Amino acid sequence: MSITRRTLLVGAGTGAVAVLLAACTPEPTPKPTRTTTPGPKPTAPANVPTPAGWARSTWATDPYSFGAVSYVPAGSDPRRRDTLATPVMDRLFFAGEATDADSPGTVIGAVDSGRRAGMGLLAAASESERIAVIGAGAAGVAAARTAADAGHTVTVFEARERTGGRLLTHADDDWPVPVQLGAWLIGEDDVAALDARLITISDKRIRLDSAVGWSSDGATDSVDGAPIAQAIENAGALPTDVPVTEALEQDGVDPAEPAVAAALAWLAATSGADPTRASSWYPPTFAPDALNALTGDLSAFIDETLSEIDVALASPVVRVAYDDRGVSLRLGTGESLSFDRVVITAPLGVLQQQGIEFAPALPFEHRGAIADLASGFIETVWMRFDEPFWAAEEGIWHVVGGDGLIRTWLNLLPTTAEPVLVGLVGGADAEQFAALSEQDAKVAARASLAFFAPEPESDQG
Repeated sequence: MSITRRTLLVGAGTGAVAVLLAACTPEPTPKPTRTTTPGPKPTAPANVPTPAGWARSTWATDPYSFGAVSYVPAGSDPRRRDTLATPVMDRLFFAGEATDADSPGTVIGAVDSGRRAGMGLLAAASESERIAVIGAGAAGVAAARTAADAGHTVTVFEARERTGGRLLTHADDDWPVPVQLGAWLIGEDDVAALDARLITISDKRIRLDSAVGWSSDGATDSVDGAPIAQAIENAGALPTDVPVTEALEQDGVDPAEPAVAAALAWLAATSGADPTRASSWYPPTFAPDALNALTGDLSAFIDETLSEIDVALASPVVRVAYDDRGVSLRLGTGESLSFDRVVITAPLGVLQQQGIEFAPALPFEHRGAIADLASGFIETVWMRFDEPFWAAEEGIWHVVGGDGLIRTWLNLLPTTAEPVLVGLVGGADAEQFAALSEQDAKVAARASLAFFAPEPESDQG
C-alpha cells in the first residue's frame, strides 16, 4: 500500500470541512433536519466510580459518516438499496452497506457490495483504465482490490487521516484487548459468512453468550423480543407501513413500559435503527443474546487488502463530475483529477447531507433512494475501572427502567479478567450521546450504570 497525505488548505476538523464544502461546491438548498429534544442533564452517581480508562465513538457527528449504518424507515422499501447500487452511465459505481440488500448494516454487506461494484466496473471497462475509489473502508478496499487484481490503475481517496472507515481499532497497553469503536460485534451467521468468503478480519475474538436484565430491584429477566415480533407480524396486515413503536401501540403494548423499552434499546443498539422511524413491514433484525466480539487489530485486514494500491489520505472528494467520456474528481484542496470510472463508497449519511456534489445531479431514482433510506446511529463507549464495582457476572447486561441513555452493556471481566465495561447505544439515544461533550458523556455513561452498583452507605454519625 502506497500512502500519501494531502494537507487541507484551512486545517482539519468539522469546521474545516464545512469551509471546504462551501468554497468548492455550490451552496445546497437548505432542508429541514430532524433534531432531538435534549433530555435533562445527567448527574454522576456517587456509587459508580470514575473510570481509569475511557474511549468512545461519535459516528453520528463525524462529518465523514453522519451515522453508522442504514435501515429502512416506515413508508420506504428495501428495493431502494438495489436502486442506489445501480451504476450511472457505467461511470459511477456505488458500494457500501447501504447498497447491499442481503446483509445491510454489516461488514459482510460492505465487503460484498465492494466486490459487486468492482465486478460491475470490470464488465464495463476496457483494459488498463484509471479507476478511483472514494473511501477506504471495507467496501472501498474490496472494490479497489477487485479492480487492481484485474490490471487497472487504482487510486483510493480517503477523507480521514487513516484507512478503515468504521473498522476502528485503538491498541493501547493499558487495555486488556484493543479498544474497538466501530464494527466489531458479529453474530453466528456473520462468522459463517466470513469463513465462507475466506475473509479473516480478525482471528482473535471473544464470545458473549450470557445475558441478564437489571433494574433498580436487581437482576431480572433478559430482554424479550416476542412482543416486538408479534406486533411486527400483525402490522403486516395494516393498509400502510407504520414504525415499530406504532405497531406495538396498535397491538396494545406500551413502548415505554420498562421491559419493552429495554428490548427496543437492544434492537436499536444492535441495528442502529430508531424504533420510532423503522419500518414494521421491513423491520431491523432483533439480535439474540449472543455476540462474537472481534478483539484483534482490525486495520490489518484493510492494510493487507490494500497492498500495492495507491491510497491518498486526508483527501476528501467534494465534487464528482461525469459524462460518457470519464469522471473528474475535485478534492477538498481544490485539486482536480481525471479517471475513467469511479466507485463511490461514501456512507449514506454523507450522501444525504450532500457532502459530495454530483455534476450533473444523480438520476432521480438514485436521489430518491438516498432520501428514502435512513441513516442509523450506533455509538460505543469503553470504560476501564481499577476494580469491579458490580455483582453481575453475565457478559451482556440490559438496563430495565430508569432514564439512562445507555441501556446495553457488555461485561468483559469474565473473558479478559479485567474490569472493562463496553456500552452500546443506538438510534436517537446514540445521536444524543454523540452530541455530548466529553465530560457530559462520561457523566451520562456513569449514570447509566447506577443500577449495577451497590447503594452508597449512609452516614450513621
